[in-house]
Amino acid sequence: MRKPKTYYEFPRSRPQTPLLDRIDSPAQLRLLDQWELVQLADELRAFLLWSVSQTGGHFGAGLGVVELTIALHYALNTPDDRLVWDVGHQAYPHKILTGRRERMLTMRKKDGLTAFPKRGESEYDTFGVGHSSTSISAALGMALAARSKGEKRKAVAVIGDGALTAGMAFEALNHAGDTRADLLVVLNDNDMSISENVGSLSNYLSRVLASRTFHSVRDSGKKVLEGAPAPLREWVKRTEEHVKGMIAPGTLFEELGFYYVGPIDGHDLPLLVDTLQNLMEREGPQFLHVVTQKGKGFAPAERDPIGYHAINKIEPEPPARPLEKRPRPKYSNVFGQWLCDAAEQDPALHAITPAMCEGSDLVDFSKRFPDRYHDVAIAEQHAVTLAAGLACEGLKPVVAIYSTFLQRAYDQLIHDVALQNLDVLFAIDRAGLVGEDGPTHAGSFDLSFLRCIPNMVIMAPADENECRQMLHTGYLHEGPAAVRYPRGTGPGASIDPALTTLPIGKAERLRQGNTVALLAFGSMVSPARAVAEELNATLVNMRFIKPLDTACIRELAESHELLVTIEENVVAGGAGSGVLEYLQSEGISVPVLTLGLPDVFQEHGKPAELLREAGLDAEGIIKSIRRYHARITESRDSAASNEKSPAA
Repeated sequence: MRKPKTYYEFPRSRPQTPLLDRIDSPAQLRLLDQWELVQLADELRAFLLWSVSQTGGHFGAGLGVVELTIALHYALNTPDDRLVWDVGHQAYPHKILTGRRERMLTMRKKDGLTAFPKRGESEYDTFGVGHSSTSISAALGMALAARSKGEKRKAVAVIGDGALTAGMAFEALNHAGDTRADLLVVLNDNDMSISENVGSLSNYLSRVLASRTFHSVRDSGKKVLEGAPAPLREWVKRTEEHVKGMIAPGTLFEELGFYYVGPIDGHDLPLLVDTLQNLMEREGPQFLHVVTQKGKGFAPAERDPIGYHAINKIEPEPPARPLEKRPRPKYSNVFGQWLCDAAEQDPALHAITPAMCEGSDLVDFSKRFPDRYHDVAIAEQHAVTLAAGLACEGLKPVVAIYSTFLQRAYDQLIHDVALQNLDVLFAIDRAGLVGEDGPTHAGSFDLSFLRCIPNMVIMAPADENECRQMLHTGYLHEGPAAVRYPRGTGPGASIDPALTTLPIGKAERLRQGNTVALLAFGSMVSPARAVAEELNATLVNMRFIKPLDTACIRELAESHELLVTIEENVVAGGAGSGVLEYLQSEGISVPVLTLGLPDVFQEHGKPAELLREAGLDAEGIIKSIRRYHARITESRDSAASNEKSPAA
């Protein structure tokens, strides 16, 4: 087997890819001879290195599945056969081979290619993904649909070893084995977390296990034993399982009803193609275990697969400039520092993350307090109930989780934490729009789905220092609390190193104006400052979504003609809805304009572009207020005119 070519730096210009340039669909790929596929893999890897360096995006996982992607499209009859990718981090080579090669430079840009498979983008993207561990369920549904419709086609799910840690994946495996559906699950094991030993013996045995000869002998043996006594049949079955268990770690999957093959070298193209073609001839649930190397073929990524999980656009070397001030910390850095500071003071603090150690800035905590750090892998539901269990025993768990991922643990949040009024703090990162990752990762709904839960305290900081204060406020609060903060940096507020708290349910008036009062929540305080200056409006940093500062709201309603709520959350059920509900319950009549994210899934783009599109930049907010204020003024003047006119 010829090893894949290794690259040591990003190509400075588009590489020469004569074979790849001929491939605009998998049908054209399947016209190649097998010996040409190795050259194609080298060209595909070179093109991927170049294109992602131009756009930024997910990186290491795609490099690791170059050979696997080629082999799958070569052995399958896509798009008739259904190929489902889990998460989508590994799907860039798939996009390149399915007619999107020349659009790769639009990746993650507004109106360009999405960072994940998307059904509306290509017929080869059979299922839209963003969250992990959904592929087996989706592919099983497709396999059952094919059987129900009498269609002869294959359904294949490609799932990583990290995604396989989620309960949903095992629920799907358990069901698939019972249905006996025509499904192939390909485990892309790129961390060697299941099996370390991959070599010539393992590859040979896997090729044998997938071969027609082996299946023929195996099936013939079953027929011979059909009339044998039950004890003998059971003994033969167990003997086969034990023999296979010694040469392949697939006993678990066999017990779930799958025919297991592997582990095989995921960078050996001839082996991959032969194995997949053999498996395509079989019926029923199949499980292929493929071992790959994340970042394969790019030496820096092979050495640091975590650091090269995703990269930013590679910019030209800028000219030397004088030393600048220390860069502003991200909100996640503020959280990470607070967590360590609080843990120093309180031995009851425990931190929990569902496989987001780096993203949530828990690396320092994990090293300093390893006994109080719990990475539960991609298992958000377990993470929340684990926190509930810790809280039951008097500990103080902090769950660090992205807004979009908390959605997956909503039942546990309600039943296991809030219903029991347990002392758990949720540090909710990536709240609001997240930019280039698009709607699958946007934190657009957390205020709406949290606000309706009893016992919750919900906060949104306007700046970095307030984020630190709110985290400590929520931590010391007895009961469930949540602090939701955006991705990236804040406005640059200086951070007080002291561990201080805020009075719960109290807003902060930042500016006194007249006529219009702006009630801004969290990240919207910054653009609201410019709006307040332009309109001479009162500006209030609301700080708390639950409980609201109702005394402040009442006073503003009595002293202003118009209240405007501004939030980076969907309008439906959000913070503005809470203000309206309070005013209605008190019988207070005042015009209220609620501004927030629109009732659509906004596509990917730079955060500033998306906020402008949603009308949540300063200019958009001013236009909305002036338009609404003109409308209510016109309505009021019309009503006054009607009162003065003589009766007909």
